[in-house]
Amino acid sequence: MIDLTEKIQEALNRQIGYEAYASSFYLALAYWCDDQALEGCKKFFLRQSDEERMHMLKIYEYMSESGVQPVTPEIARPPFSYDSIKDAFQRVFEQERKVTMAIHELLKLAISEGDYNTQHFLQWYVDEQREEEAVIRMILDRIKVIGEGGQSLYYIDKEVDKINMQVIAAEAAESKDQA
Repeated sequence: MIDLTEKIQEALNRQIGYEAYASSFYLALAYWCDDQALEGCKKFFLRQSDEERMHMLKIYEYMSESGVQPVTPEIARPPFSYDSIKDAFQRVFEQERKVTMAIHELLKLAISEGDYNTQHFLQWYVDEQREEEAVIRMILDRIKVIGEGGQSLYYIDKEVDKINMQVIAAEAAESKDQA
């Protein structure tokens, strides 16, 4: 059994809240995209919502394996309306940056507490956040190139769907390699 200090437990429970909010945020975004007839973006955000939920569940499991009862957080209602697809993805990028900073703070705490198991556990999140920010940055770059006019939305949606399919394929290949 791993001993988690009270500070680490509190920080992990806060992180559960951040991941839960991110999952809810992406779910709301998916259905905003659905309302905008952006099917590719909807699929992207639905997958992201599932992924954030999985991130949350990994922390639950880690805490449970450590003999600690995780705390299920209250979740604030995410925004459900956006000015444009660029605005939506810009807010996504800001959300991911907040989660990245929270992971980094949690890792700093684990280091200061001498909690090597939690440090090792969190490294996966550090890598995951780097990848997620890179994907969102790439989408924002594509939006900048394509523009946001009426026909541009069609191409943005197709690009996001293509990126989504690439991410799914990469995850499948990674899972296959680990098996």
